Amino acid sequence: MSTPEVLRSEWIKIRSVRSVAGSLIAVFLVTLAVTLLAFATVGQAEAENSDDLVFGAFYALNFGQIAAVSFGATALSSEYLNGALRISLAAVPRRGLFYAVKMTLIGTLALVVGLATSFIAFLVGQLFMGEYAIGLGEPGVLRAAFGGGIYLALMALLAAGLTVVLRSAVAVLSLLIPFVLIVSFVVGDIASGVALYLPDRAGQLVLHQNPEGDLGPWAGLAVTAGWAGLALLVGWCAMSRRDA
Repeated sequence: MSTPEVLRSEWIKIRSVRSVAGSLIAVFLVTLAVTLLAFATVGQAEAENSDDLVFGAFYALNFGQIAAVSFGATALSSEYLNGALRISLAAVPRRGLFYAVKMTLIGTLALVVGLATSFIAFLVGQLFMGEYAIGLGEPGVLRAAFGGGIYLALMALLAAGLTVVLRSAVAVLSLLIPFVLIVSFVVGDIASGVALYLPDRAGQLVLHQNPEGDLGPWAGLAVTAGWAGLALLVGWCAMSRRDA
């Protein structure tokens, strides 16, 4: 099969498997729902006591990232159900092509949805902020909006690479979600310098107006990209060496 044909077949898979398509849609819906709930109720009260209105404006991405991780994991785990991977590799014997196309499609879809989510959630949230509302022209906002979308895509790719290694979405979600929600904060309380190099904490520096620490916003996002790249590399090693 040629690259366009593989791309088309992989797109059909993602679109037709409910759990995969649903988790991608959830990136947008969950982020928007949290934005509406949080900003309509305590948005202005929180802004009054906040030193970083830009970071607060993208608060809901903390929940959207969980859906992004789920998308990356389920997009790969479907290949390990009922021998689907054997069928995929029979159709596309070139494992490098299969892996590259699949990861490219996952990353592209997550990026497109992530960018839309980041911008729309920001704009909707500011409708409830009254005197504390900020615009896209505020220093750091455009960078945070673009960076937020990129961050979501990188987290999806990180999960996708790990899923190839572990062959289970449940295992990856059990590992990454507690890590993002609990472990990185515990590490941050114990050793804040080390925590800045964890994938979630580093990537979220791009959401701050004036990030603290040694890493800048784009350098932090580069650290997350490094984690995602490492996961993809290890995933490729597993894909190329293991039997289907």
